[in-house]
Amino acid sequence: MKAWQVHQLGEPREVLRLQKVPDLEPAAGRLVVRVCAAAANFPDVLMCRGRYQVKPELPFTPGIELCGEVVALGEGATGFAVGNRVIGASVLPAGGFSEYAVMDPATTFPAPECLDDAEASAFYIGYQTGWFGLHRRARLQAGETLLVHAAAGGVGSAAVQLGKAAGARVVGVVGGPDKAEVARALGADVVVDRRSEDFVAVVKEFTDGRGADVVYDPVGGEAYQRSTKCIAFEGRILVVGFAGGDIQSAALNHALVKSYSIVGLHWGLYNQHDPAAVRQCHDELSKLAADGLVKPLVSERLDLGDVAEGLQRLADGTTVGRVTYLA
Repeated sequence: MKAWQVHQLGEPREVLRLQKVPDLEPAAGRLVVRVCAAAANFPDVLMCRGRYQVKPELPFTPGIELCGEVVALGEGATGFAVGNRVIGASVLPAGGFSEYAVMDPATTFPAPECLDDAEASAFYIGYQTGWFGLHRRARLQAGETLLVHAAAGGVGSAAVQLGKAAGARVVGVVGGPDKAEVARALGADVVVDRRSEDFVAVVKEFTDGRGADVVYDPVGGEAYQRSTKCIAFEGRILVVGFAGGDIQSAALNHALVKSYSIVGLHWGLYNQHDPAAVRQCHDELSKLAADGLVKPLVSERLDLGDVAEGLQRLADGTTVGRVTYLA
């Protein structure tokens, strides 16, 4: 079979090689799936660079999120059958940027029928992260104001849709006019191009000086620091990631004086500590998708041979929505 492999660490276009590798055999408790589609995620970029908390042994195939068709079950693997269309996480080193991949039944779910393969492949990590972040960690309420950074990106676009589905007023921050149009199409009530506008001033004007009740921040660095200037009384800043490259420090005296919360989210820990909640979340999200309230924005559907360049575009910050490999 063909698979993209990383033999040394660096930028995706420099270190990914499309190669023929041995066919996969299902290990005990595992599934082998034919990859229907695989969505690119920023952790895939970080793993290529060797800067992610998960560091697979070399060589490995990235692609942590996918939609696939079950073709074989290892001994003791239950809950699925050959032919099932599924979504979820790959088991590295056999990731989704390949013709076949390995999955764990514990992090595998039925693919929503209302989504095509590319959309379904992008429906796991970003939407689960958004749902747990907004509902379990930040306790977003209808009528509150939600500020979403990188609102046209993979994680941010899911947060915009989930915020609107929850009845919040959404302010989306993007970088550039093209991304602004994407955020508007996703349903953001107000869109701020950070290259030409000050989102702090816009949020204050939009909320009559109150500020944002919840900030969804997958960017970090200056985006976080500026967000502290427009957070509401009893607001919650949700720290989701550091795609901007800078890990900020928090001025706790400022949080005390303004009475706001800084809330962290490592969504993957829920698979360890509360897997039942992850499955419940999948059911909730599937219903939202069936009702037409959420749908992954897939901007690029790539052939297998184009994966390295697509992942590099994600690394360079030039993509919108989700970039997927579609078999």
